Amino acid sequence: MSSIKKIIVVGSGIAALSFAKTISENCQVIIMTKKQFSSSNSMLAQGGIAAAFSAHDSIQQHVEDTLAAGCDHNDERIVQEIVRLGKHLVEQLVAEGFPFDQHESGVPQLGKEGAHTTHRILHAGGDQTGKTLVQFLKSQLGSHIHLYENHHVIDLLIHEGTCKGVVWKDEKGHVHTMTADAVVLSTGGCGSLYETNTNDPSVTGDGLMMAYRAGAQLVDLEFVQFHPTLLTISGKAVGLVSEAVRGEGAYLEDETGRRIMKGIHPQADLAPRDVVARAIFHEQQLGHHLYLNIHDIPHFSARFPAIYAMCQRAGVDMASGRLPISPGMHFLMGGISVNEYGETTVPSLFAIGEAACTGLHGANRLASNSLLEGLVLGSKAAQRMKQLPKQKETSPAFSIEEVWSVPMLSRTEMSQWMTTYAAIVRDEKGLQTLLHTLQQVSFQQMNVKDITNEQVELSNQWALAVCLVKSALLRTESRGGHYRMDYPKRNDAFWRGKQIVHEKGHMHIMKNERIGAKWNVYS
Repeated sequence: MSSIKKIIVVGSGIAALSFAKTISENCQVIIMTKKQFSSSNSMLAQGGIAAAFSAHDSIQQHVEDTLAAGCDHNDERIVQEIVRLGKHLVEQLVAEGFPFDQHESGVPQLGKEGAHTTHRILHAGGDQTGKTLVQFLKSQLGSHIHLYENHHVIDLLIHEGTCKGVVWKDEKGHVHTMTADAVVLSTGGCGSLYETNTNDPSVTGDGLMMAYRAGAQLVDLEFVQFHPTLLTISGKAVGLVSEAVRGEGAYLEDETGRRIMKGIHPQADLAPRDVVARAIFHEQQLGHHLYLNIHDIPHFSARFPAIYAMCQRAGVDMASGRLPISPGMHFLMGGISVNEYGETTVPSLFAIGEAACTGLHGANRLASNSLLEGLVLGSKAAQRMKQLPKQKETSPAFSIEEVWSVPMLSRTEMSQWMTTYAAIVRDEKGLQTLLHTLQQVSFQQMNVKDITNEQVELSNQWALAVCLVKSALLRTESRGGHYRMDYPKRNDAFWRGKQIVHEKGHMHIMKNERIGAKWNVYS
C-alpha cells in the first residue's frame, strides 16, 4: 500500500495554487479545471491584496475595517487569524521576489479602496494583481502537482458519508471517476447567476452544489456583493473598473456632473460596496446616467494599463475623463460552511477560496480581502492535510448519479429573473414571484452519459438560485449585501449572530455564537 496521499483539487485560482504551493511533497496533487487553467476569477482580479504592511497600519485596524464592512456578521476570531497570517504570507511573497508595484525607493506602493481607513492594498502590474499572482504561484509548483485542463468535475464520490473522489467528464463527454484521500473544492462563487457580473463565465456555482449534494452545509447565501463600477456601454457591462481607481481620486457623478455620494456616507465614494452600489442603483432608477470621473488621476494609462486598454477597446472617449458605469454581481460572501482549515462537515472534503464561507467577510466583503483569504485558507488547508491519516484502500462500489434532472430554461432567462428580483434591492413580493417562477420550471431527465457540461452547470445554477432566494426571503432585515426594501433596517434583536443554513434538502436558522462575538486577542 502506497504511503503517498492523493489529493484532488477542483479549480485553478489563487486558493488552489496557494494550497498546491504549500502541500507536502509526499502528496500527489491532481488539479482539475473544467476549462483552461486561466479560466478563474483570480485571473481577473484587478485590485490587490489587503495587508497591514506599512508602519502606519496595524493588524488591529485591518481587523476593525473588515468587521465594520461585514456589518457585525463576521467571525472575529477567523478575521484576526486570516489578517495576521495574511500579512505574514504577503511578507513571504515579497521575500520570494513577487513583483509588487514599488516606489522608486523600492518600498511597495500601497493603494486605498472602499471601507479601508488607510492605504494597505498591494498591487502588481498596476491593475493585474490576480493574473500576476496566479502566474507567480504556478511557476513555484513542484513535480508532485499535476494540472489537468478540460476535466469537468460534475460530482463527488461519497461512501458511508466520507468523500472518496470525484466524477468527471472529458472533452468528448465521457464519464470517469477518480478516487483520492481528500478532495478540495476551489471553484469560486456564482457570478453567472446574474445578468451583469464581473466573474469568469466558468464560475457557475458547481462546487457549492456538489458539496450540498454530498451533505455539506451551505450558509449565508443571501449575502451577495455587487461591485459598484463595471464599465457599461449601451446597457452592456464590458468589464470591471477596479475600486483602486476611486482610491486614486476618481469619483462618481451623474450626467450633470453632480457628485452622487456626497452626504450619503462619511467615506463618500470609498464607502463600503453595498452602500455605493445601492446609491448608484437608486440614481439609475430615477433615470440618471452614472459616470466615474477620472480627471484627477495623473498618468491613468500607466497606473491602470489593463483598464485603460479595456476602455479603448470599448470606444470610450478617454479625453472626456468620464467612464460610463453600472453595478454588477461580484462576490458571494456565503458558500460552503468550513472551519479555519477549510474542512467541511463531510469528512475528507475541503472548500477554499470564494466557494467557502469562513466567516471572514460577514455580510459584505472588505475590498481586496479575497486574494488574502485565498492565500491563507489554501495554505492552512494544505498544512491540515499533513495531519490527516491516509484513507484505507477499499474498493467500494460507488454509485454514480445516473439520471440528472435538467431544468428546461435558458441561462439567460434565469439570470434575468435573478437580476430583476434578487439583486441589489429586494422585497418579499419580488422574491416570492421569483421563487414561484423557479419552482414552476419543467425538467427533462437525462442520463449522465448524455448530459452536456452546459446542462450540468444549468442544473447547479437552478438549484443554487432556489436556495439563495429562500435565504433572501427568510432574512427579514437589511444587512450588508442583503437589502430588503420592506425591511430596510438591521434587526440585531433577532438576526445578530444567526445564519441561514441549507443542509440535506432542508433550511434552518442557526445561532452561531462566534458571529458578532468580541475576542480581543489582536497580535
